[in-house]
Amino acid sequence: MITTRYASICAHLAVWASVVGVGSFLGSADAAAPEGNQVRTFLENNCYDCHQGEDADGSLDLEALSFDLGKANNLQRWVRIYDRVRDGEMPPADYGELEAKDKSQFLAATHQGLSDFQHNIHTKYGRVRGRRLTRKQIENSLHDLLAIDIPLTHILPDENKTDGFTTVADGQGMSHFQLAAHLDAVDVALDEALRRALSPEDDYVRDFDAEGVARTNPKRRCREPEMREGKAVIWSSGLIYYGRLPATTAKQDGWYEFEVTVSGLKLPKTGGVWSTVRSGPCVSNAPLLASVTTFEATEKPKVVKFTTWLPKGHMLEIRPGDGALKRGRFAGGQVGVGEGEPQDLAGIAFDRVTMKQVHLKGNDDQVREYLFGNLKVEPVKDKRQPWQVTSKNPKADAERLVTRFATRAFRRPVTSDEIEPYLAEVYAAIDGKESFVDALRLGYRALLCSPRFMYFAEEPGKLDDYEVATRLSYFLTGSTPDDQLMQLASAGKMHEPEVLKQQTRRLLGGKQGEQFMNDFAAEWLDLDQIDFTQPDSKLYRQFDPIVESGMLSETQQYLQTMLAENLHVSNLIDSDFTYLNSRLARYYQIDGVEGDTLQKVTLKPETHRGGVLTQGAILKVTANGSNTSPVIRGVWVSERLLGVEIPPPPTNVPAVEPDIRGAKTIREQLAKHRSQGECASCHVKIDPAGFALENFDPAGQWRDNYIKMEGRSVKKGPKIDASYDLPSGMHFKDIDGFQKIVTSHPHRLAANMAKHLLTYGTGATIEFVDRAQIDQIARKSAEDGYGFRSIIEQVVVSDLFLSK
Repeated sequence: MITTRYASICAHLAVWASVVGVGSFLGSADAAAPEGNQVRTFLENNCYDCHQGEDADGSLDLEALSFDLGKANNLQRWVRIYDRVRDGEMPPADYGELEAKDKSQFLAATHQGLSDFQHNIHTKYGRVRGRRLTRKQIENSLHDLLAIDIPLTHILPDENKTDGFTTVADGQGMSHFQLAAHLDAVDVALDEALRRALSPEDDYVRDFDAEGVARTNPKRRCREPEMREGKAVIWSSGLIYYGRLPATTAKQDGWYEFEVTVSGLKLPKTGGVWSTVRSGPCVSNAPLLASVTTFEATEKPKVVKFTTWLPKGHMLEIRPGDGALKRGRFAGGQVGVGEGEPQDLAGIAFDRVTMKQVHLKGNDDQVREYLFGNLKVEPVKDKRQPWQVTSKNPKADAERLVTRFATRAFRRPVTSDEIEPYLAEVYAAIDGKESFVDALRLGYRALLCSPRFMYFAEEPGKLDDYEVATRLSYFLTGSTPDDQLMQLASAGKMHEPEVLKQQTRRLLGGKQGEQFMNDFAAEWLDLDQIDFTQPDSKLYRQFDPIVESGMLSETQQYLQTMLAENLHVSNLIDSDFTYLNSRLARYYQIDGVEGDTLQKVTLKPETHRGGVLTQGAILKVTANGSNTSPVIRGVWVSERLLGVEIPPPPTNVPAVEPDIRGAKTIREQLAKHRSQGECASCHVKIDPAGFALENFDPAGQWRDNYIKMEGRSVKKGPKIDASYDLPSGMHFKDIDGFQKIVTSHPHRLAANMAKHLLTYGTGATIEFVDRAQIDQIARKSAEDGYGFRSIIEQVVVSDLFLSK
């Protein structure tokens, strides 16, 4: 059956691809820019001296450049030419100023040609074509359709990012491997839903005192806690798995809620004992551990609460994790009772650990209702199937349930013709004497493997109400529309601006808003890459997993506040507050912060902190762990925060390699690099933001000097010069001056924010013809103080969001 269904899906997808227009569009010469002679004359008079023939600057031969915008890369070339002339970059300053009339006519003609070309394509095919659900959206959708909560993304293939996002249709593919993985994910989801619907409630509760989590044999050297004065104790050490708690081993896959009563021992002068909670098999042949949470153990016992997913056989490891603590040494990779005490180590002591299996979505009754409606589900005395579903008219019940499920899975009402093929399979199974449950599962499985579930079914032009509800829901919640959105769609209200804004506020309220911000920022700001590299422990010794966790939480909480309080978009660049716990505050060298919960902290000017721009998470993801590069950081900040597009470098220009010997500063290296032909025109945009951040090292701490290696020793290097000139000619001395200049231009920040939101929410990158609408969104948000949420609201009522 699996093989047959797999082949059927492939056939459906092939048809679907032709319907939604998967593939690239190649224009024709008749769609080229108008006024070609006028444009050509302008180029001949002003540009051919440098851009003609085989030796043309930047390998751009304008004489050979065709007006056919459908030819490969021609459109991008013409957009680049337009931008450089508009911005005064071409012709170069030493060439002389252009006649204002000639420049205006050239820009008008080129703008019209580029816009008309892209508008015609969008009218025929839409801005986005062939967009499917991401693996995260598939997981969320299956959770909401079945009221289950088991992880599914690990079953599905990793996805590429296009323009920073996995949601962009142009970067999405569909292979046989992906189809097979999708089938596996659907089967796992349905199996879990049926398991919960046709079995007793999951009931697993355990309560362990100190002796319950300590090692069972005090004479054995191992890695479990030891008993000390009635408590189970773990000392500071670098020994892997020291702090594992076999008592917490999961008997089956599931979400488990923990309450750990713990205190600190031999506290350091810096405060409590910062500790990590991780999970895994905790055996030598499985070294990877998953991070769960962090906490600060104090002298007085406290209860630490958290919920985590544990696969069967996995357990917790809880231990001191502050990299600044002295670490104990234990022979042979094991720890004996009493071996840590004499080493004067900090430690943590457990009084009690409680463990309870929970479900994060619906309860079992909700699962049954989603699968079987109002049919009776009850236990019976049958070992093969201890629970049964009673149906007096299986085909009629199947038709009702499958139709209802299809409406939810396809995100719109279905017609009898659309549902007929799926019902035919269910009826055939019933006629073949399969059980009602098995027949119904077959129908649900087919629906969840349909292109109508996997893809966004949208027609060119304005979206209908159900399509708007679907786009809004996946944009803000990452999942299928809820009942309220579907009801509004049915009533034809999903195009009304006030309804859209009201629904946006509703969907961004509470936990849903926090999840939206976390999901969006994970891709927009590369926060999902925060642990991709680790700072060199020899160079940046204060950095540890607790600091990294705090950095991520700081940025997430800060953005959530911007959303909830509708703060001005300039807070991305600068502000007088952030969110810190005691460990991150100590890392930033900010005094007066106590406790392990994030708290709003007012920043003083001397901290040089403020805005997302200077937060540790951003500084870390824009460095490689060993050194910083003004180019890498400059490109990242320009594109992600400032709205300055940076074209890819010419293929014949070598990259700037950092000089780890400290013989030359990066400023000296870049000065030489910029002297090479076309380099200067890009670096004048890239370098300011990069140099403004040079006082922050790869681990996110402030520094006044570079470091240099002398043999194996780390020495103080040259003093850092973070000054630079912006393309406008404005000069800044350091990060503070840079922030003041940038925040004085909020319109560009708002437009950039709108661009990223639309790319993420519609699955299409912003093109030349879309620029005017982006500008309009920014201007409308200005009426509400450039508020972060206001920008989102203007995005969802824009024509770009409401059209395919």
